[in-house]
Amino acid sequence: MATYVEALETDRRLLWNLCYRMTGSAADADDLVQETFVRAIEKPPHRTNEPLRPWLVRVAMNLSRDVLRRRKREHYLGPWLPSPVPTDEESPASYEPPAPSLDSPAARYDLKESISFAFLVALEALTPSQRAVLLLRDVFDYSTSETAEALDITEANVKVTLLRARRRMKEYDKNPTTVGATQQEATRRALEQFLLYLGARDAAGIERLLAEDVISISDGGPEVHAARKPVRGRDKVLRLILGLAAKVLVEPRFTIQMLNGLPSISIEDLRSSGTAATRYTVQVDVDDAGRIRRLYAVLAPRKLSAVRFST
Repeated sequence: MATYVEALETDRRLLWNLCYRMTGSAADADDLVQETFVRAIEKPPHRTNEPLRPWLVRVAMNLSRDVLRRRKREHYLGPWLPSPVPTDEESPASYEPPAPSLDSPAARYDLKESISFAFLVALEALTPSQRAVLLLRDVFDYSTSETAEALDITEANVKVTLLRARRRMKEYDKNPTTVGATQQEATRRALEQFLLYLGARDAAGIERLLAEDVISISDGGPEVHAARKPVRGRDKVLRLILGLAAKVLVEPRFTIQMLNGLPSISIEDLRSSGTAATRYTVQVDVDDAGRIRRLYAVLAPRKLSAVRFST
């Protein structure tokens, strides 16, 4: 049994990566990997002479699709955003598994890109099956036959589903997120300037930092106050930022850390109470000129379980 459990552990990080990208939730990914292991121990595959990984992937992907189907049937208050996760060297999110076979295609999306907020938000437009096929084929380099086996569908179904998924990703493909050293440095500069201007209440500075078509999306879930619709355009986003800053009585604690592949801000405002968030994160996408084109604020406490705050 000890050897079998050790074999399971070798695939834990791969399964976590798949489940997180499928659900956009760190807590769900933790639960799904645990449930997959429970099933492997209580009801292991019949053919013990075959590799265990394909069976584990099949179970994890089926469980993930079930979670997505339930979530899509539920009413979510306001915009939905992924839960932020650290992506330093020790994080499971930074693990890059090898391609499963030699006939796998070149990845359409980089593994680091696929954990970005912009990519995960774009995936929400897909059905659970489309999301599963696109992730396996275009992110994790699975071949058509391997994807069909993992999802228990025909190869013809994989091809049709992938075509439909790629069509729904066209809007994202026009401005994809690049997660590399250059983009990380540009993002860090934008965040540092943003905090500097915000601390000085420099409206002109913040305005210069925002792209004309900037969009701000906030996810407070049912627990805390947040904008219930995306705020679009430089003028409206600027008014939102300045309005929120004017309500602050004590300067919050700001920390820049790597979340979802890019520098992000974690904020602690422990003086807040009631339906006001006391801890939250802000992630941004910047354009080629270094201006902020997307602001993602996660305020829902249950989505911040993976974030390391200073207190």
